[in-house]
Amino acid sequence: MTIAAVVLAAGASRRLGRPKQDIVLAGETLLQRTVRLAREAALSPVVVILRKQAEDGEIAPSPDLIVLVNQESEKGIASSICCGITAASSDTVAGAVILTCDQPALRVTHLCALVEDQHRLTGSAYGGSIGVPAYFPVEFFPSLLQLRGDTGARSLLRNAHPIQAEELNLDIDTEDDLEVARALFK
Repeated sequence: MTIAAVVLAAGASRRLGRPKQDIVLAGETLLQRTVRLAREAALSPVVVILRKQAEDGEIAPSPDLIVLVNQESEKGIASSICCGITAASSDTVAGAVILTCDQPALRVTHLCALVEDQHRLTGSAYGGSIGVPAYFPVEFFPSLLQLRGDTGARSLLRNAHPIQAEELNLDIDTEDDLEVARALFK
């Protein structure tokens, strides 16, 4: 059994004013970095969800990579989750890690900790709540496919096993966030 990665990169980046996935830190785009980390954590397949007119950030192709365009990205993050979970579903997948490409402090060790128990719903604990990246065993796929709107899987993560990761509280939403992220890579 494998564990898939669903990389959500179809957001509009309204607050930043430009696509987050195309931002370069330490010589690679945020999207390339996220895909690389997922691969290094042995997540497979890696499903990348982009918005219409988005670039794939020149992700290195591989047999375990699926790049899809969410034609309904304007409906919110839940539509991207549904798109990714549908693509990741197979008889050989035990679950999926849902992650975004705008958390520059993410590490392979954290992704590995999330999937340590393939039967346990596990989320990242930071900022006083549990969020993404998060691991969803396959039995949660039907619930993920029922999500609607722009709240994501927050309601499903309320009782998730937490893996502490305060550094993930930094996500790139503004130019100030980007400057903090750039300082991490100097």
